[in-house]
Amino acid sequence: MNYRKLGKSGLQVSELSFGSWLNFAKLGSNDSMEKCMKYAYENGVNFFDNAEGYVYGKSEELMGKILQKMKWSRDTYLVSSKVFFGTGGKLPNQTGLSRKHVFEACHGALKRLKVDYLDLYFCHRPDVNTPIEETVWTMNQLALQGKILYWGTSEWSAKQITEAHTIAAKLNLLAPTMEQPQYNVFHRERFEKEYQKLYSDFGMGTTIWSPLASGVLTGKYIDGVPKNSRLGLKGLEWLKESALGDAGKLEKVKKLFALAGKLDIPLSNLAFAWCLKNPNVSTVIVGATKLEQLKENLKSLEKMDFLTDDVIKEIEKILSNKPKIATA
Repeated sequence: MNYRKLGKSGLQVSELSFGSWLNFAKLGSNDSMEKCMKYAYENGVNFFDNAEGYVYGKSEELMGKILQKMKWSRDTYLVSSKVFFGTGGKLPNQTGLSRKHVFEACHGALKRLKVDYLDLYFCHRPDVNTPIEETVWTMNQLALQGKILYWGTSEWSAKQITEAHTIAAKLNLLAPTMEQPQYNVFHRERFEKEYQKLYSDFGMGTTIWSPLASGVLTGKYIDGVPKNSRLGLKGLEWLKESALGDAGKLEKVKKLFALAGKLDIPLSNLAFAWCLKNPNVSTVIVGATKLEQLKENLKSLEKMDFLTDDVIKEIEKILSNKPKIATA
């Protein structure tokens, strides 16, 4: 395993990390999640990602039980939570980024994860009903109390993140260290273009999600949607539409699949390695429900050299979606 700094911070994160969006307490069994976490840790993964909104807090509860059982030294792993969606409550103040909800959500996450502090704490979405200044102040207070070490954002616009940094600088508060955006070969405009100045001006780190485009970049949806697959599950029709709604996407997947075949590597390895080729990626979150999937995904680190300049050019030719970035 290799490690990268989380932006300009001194924190080192494993190039591949383990996430729990649809894995814990939903798609994967408790036993398989324990096996995955144990294998990931034993193979150098040091960052485990979670959120209050994942299965209404049950994902954090399961991860907390596993962490407690494993008894790993606290200085050998990083754990995160995210605040915004709540754990299912619909009353006022049970969601969002107000001082009240952020404060209570943090304490709830600590309890569910069975830890004394969160290494990373994300604002899961921007909250148009709460001044950014209020959220920055609250994150700073939680850091001063020793309940979080670094805070960041997820799916915020560059403008919103810049405002948070401006407020933090003006008031001498802790600024966001990292952003957790979606990034893969099909979803790259925001990461590669909109966020460019965030990397250069603020040294933002990134913990990217959906490197496999909800499983599309495994190739398993080329001939249809398997019954027990993520996109075949009841209740995730919205995800299926988002992942497979573009008719031209699967044609590109077929070509990428053929290219991976020529290189004699799984398409998933190609997709992970492509993300890691971007120096602004701090870590790529793996979301595996089975140990076999995790083992294959971790092998992506061994395939980085396969992505030569010529292969990158071939990938870009297939995709035809490289963002046009203005040069000064």
